Amino acid sequence: MELRMTTTFPDISISTERLVLRHFEESDIPAHIEMMNDEMVVAWTSVPHPYTTAHAEEWVRRIAPAERAEGRGVVLAVTEFLTQRLVGIVHLQNTNWRTRATEIAYVTAPWARGEGYATESVLAVAQWLFRDQRFERLELRTAADNTASQQVAQKIGCISEGVLRNAWIARTQTEDGGWTDIRTDLIVWSLLPEDLEGSADQLADSGYSSFTDWN
Repeated sequence: MELRMTTTFPDISISTERLVLRHFEESDIPAHIEMMNDEMVVAWTSVPHPYTTAHAEEWVRRIAPAERAEGRGVVLAVTEFLTQRLVGIVHLQNTNWRTRATEIAYVTAPWARGEGYATESVLAVAQWLFRDQRFERLELRTAADNTASQQVAQKIGCISEGVLRNAWIARTQTEDGGWTDIRTDLIVWSLLPEDLEGSADQLADSGYSSFTDWN
């Protein structure tokens, strides 16, 4: 019988100039609930709605730690360096350790949008993945109408590879304030180690600092 060793990401935190990416803690639960009930998050993710305290506790205590423990990926809470408040999530998932490829997903809290935090945190994780973990491919999937998410992909230098037709269920708000499911296409993006070299220089020109401070 072939012995198969499960590979997992290390227990890490990643620092950028403005952000600290770390594992979720109990103290994140109130902000996490508020973030996951935001309209944009409900519309574009498959998060339960309404998102309750029980959902948040399950996420922080069981689901997020299991992603890393079972080798599927890693969940990082994105927090502001100065205020320590939760401003987003970066989630690596569906990791293939043989091909050194993984998929990235992210959420930005409504109180932190327009600051470039998604770009800064995703770029930091990509650099850590390629330099530190020797990964060869990062994949990202965005709903066809989710322009904010697509802008992040473009800013960090992702290449659009094509469309997965009818592959996702988004949600749209109805006139009575409820939500209804709508089928939508997904755009597939990828980032390879060589793609990052250009995007890091570009971002440096627009005021981003380097993201080399690994803990």
